[in-house]
Amino acid sequence: MSEPNPKKRILFVCVENSNRSQMAEAFARMHGGERVEARSAGSRPSGRVNPRAVQFMAERGYDLTRHESKALDQFNGTDVDVAVTMGCGDSCPLVPARAREEWNIPDPKDLSDDDFRQVRDLIEQKVMRLLAQQLG
Repeated sequence: MSEPNPKKRILFVCVENSNRSQMAEAFARMHGGERVEARSAGSRPSGRVNPRAVQFMAERGYDLTRHESKALDQFNGTDVDVAVTMGCGDSCPLVPARAREEWNIPDPKDLSDDDFRQVRDLIEQKVMRLLAQQLG
């Protein structure tokens, strides 16, 4: 027997998996709680989470130091309800999923602190909208 309300599996994808997708994963965990299984990955992962992303997520009460930069191929064969690409263009391969979204969010890594925070806040808004659509 399957559980009545299985968790929604959401995969956030960007190029380096060091900023945008990491923050999106964090916000999905924060706002989706036990109802979602959020993951993130990169098409060309940097191998680290940007310390600035860690800093700016700490301002929101989330500890990104527990996250790792992961390669997209780690998720081959994973059942995904929603795949969200963050604006990585041709460098984001097609991820098999029941639904797909392209958010086209700029990479904040070289932005000023205030602009980085604006990208963070935009990601949070989009994650909350996605969760409302997916979780009802």
